[in-house]
Amino acid sequence: MTLSRSEVQRLLAEHGIRPTKALGQNFVADPNTVERIARLAKLVPGSSVVEVGAGLGSLTLALADAGAHVVAIEVDPRLVAALAETVAGLDVEVVQADALTLDWGALLGGLPAPVALVANLPYSVATPLVVRVLEEAPGVDRLLVMVQREVGERWVAGPGDPAYGAVSVKIAYWATASVVGRVPSTVFVPRPRVDSGLVEVRRRPDPAVDPSVVPYERFATVVRAGFAHRRKMLRRSLAGTVEPGAFESAGVAPTARAEELGVAAWGELARVDR
Repeated sequence: MTLSRSEVQRLLAEHGIRPTKALGQNFVADPNTVERIARLAKLVPGSSVVEVGAGLGSLTLALADAGAHVVAIEVDPRLVAALAETVAGLDVEVVQADALTLDWGALLGGLPAPVALVANLPYSVATPLVVRVLEEAPGVDRLLVMVQREVGERWVAGPGDPAYGAVSVKIAYWATASVVGRVPSTVFVPRPRVDSGLVEVRRRPDPAVDPSVVPYERFATVVRAGFAHRRKMLRRSLAGTVEPGAFESAGVAPTARAEELGVAAWGELARVDR
């Protein structure tokens, strides 16, 4: 049970909704796609899943069909009414909220851990949302997120990859990430100009760098400074942030550049107990 293209268009018309670019509103209108996402989410009956950006409820229906309790978050009040109509009678809790500002602790407090997060995210919020969930919602142990293809490539990139950056390191600190599927633009209403990718993010049992040795705030500060001027040698980009002697102790050449270092090397550079 999910929404066909004609049903998506009907709901938009009945509720007087014109999708806005500002909110990145592109609705999945292909049953095969949402069913594939639900399968990849590996939900089991009785489990809990948070869906961010539920929209009209096409993916919500597929998640509910898997037997999961769904908490469907939507920021647009126009869509909340249509979403409530779509999921009426199902084990779905509709929450009108901005996922970037809501209290994740309160949201997850009543749900048995672990919780999965599934989302179709616009470019503008994808990275800050995923990083915030990893930082602030330890009850979420895995994420399956549909994002613009280039965004997903940055999340999964490793050292030496042109897409590798500060967000790649932050995600690697908390989790492992991999691209598990491609989604063509043709499955959306309206059709975006870019293709999307499905990225699976699995939280590590423990962060890649021991937070008792290197606090996360310190780690993030060093990574941010290193990539702020990624073409510069680290001895210059990290001047004032990392002591000169830290390079030798960390086994990192001061002439190296940010894109050459993996998460463990960043952790060594960020240590201050030398």
